Amino acid sequence: MAPREHRADPRVGAHDGEVGHGLAGGHGPKQKHHPCRGPSWRTSSHSGRAIVTGRYESEPFPTEAELAKQHGVSRSVTREAVKMLTAKGLLSARPRQGTVVQPATLWNLFDTDVLSWLLERKFSLDLLRHFSQLRVAIEPEAAALAARFGEPADLAAISAGLERMGAAEQGQDDALEADIAFHVAILLASKNPFYAQFRGVVSTALRTSIRFTNRIQDRSASLPDHAAVRDAIRARKPDAARAAMRRLIGDVLDLIDDYESKNPEAAALSSS
Repeated sequence: MAPREHRADPRVGAHDGEVGHGLAGGHGPKQKHHPCRGPSWRTSSHSGRAIVTGRYESEPFPTEAELAKQHGVSRSVTREAVKMLTAKGLLSARPRQGTVVQPATLWNLFDTDVLSWLLERKFSLDLLRHFSQLRVAIEPEAAALAARFGEPADLAAISAGLERMGAAEQGQDDALEADIAFHVAILLASKNPFYAQFRGVVSTALRTSIRFTNRIQDRSASLPDHAAVRDAIRARKPDAARAAMRRLIGDVLDLIDDYESKNPEAAALSSS
């Protein structure tokens, strides 16, 4: 479950710097300075964020010349930026139509940039549900694998995440970052590189989840429920670890269903 609203802690950041704190609702992507990234990347980032947040839902995407003028860069820079966004599935070039924005169903939703831009969209219960449905299909199995294959260092990392969550309840750590660290440690402990690749998705899902739970009630991440997952992994009990993780993530889906049943206009919930 998502943690309660938390204090920003400058000591901690998103795993691998993929997704951090920032804009919408106080939990958008962290804007980091990348001096080694040039004008093509900056143009791509600005345009990609505009696409994902819906700026071009009712207007056409700019031409290369228009982009060059907007960003004060050369046409070659804008061409490279468009190529970057095309590789992420956000754009496509069509004969006699120019460059057009692709439907969201064609975006590369596992791309770390796209994930970070999603955090800046108007909040959607559907987005949170989709994230949670994916998590419940992935993380319970990762927990079971962690119980089988996790090494001592992996188990220590999982326990460290849990300890950070306990410290966060006392105001001594960042609750959201601690929760993310716990779940990411389990993905890595699975020793399956495909599961490990989901850490960006899990990070974004938790950041999305907190925007929902903060609005409906003072919900905090359940330390006992997380401890049950850790204990099952440490005891080398895959079935118990799987079941405990399924309960943990399933709670978010239950919360969404319960909220929607009591609030017919829930789908219109936004971050504003």
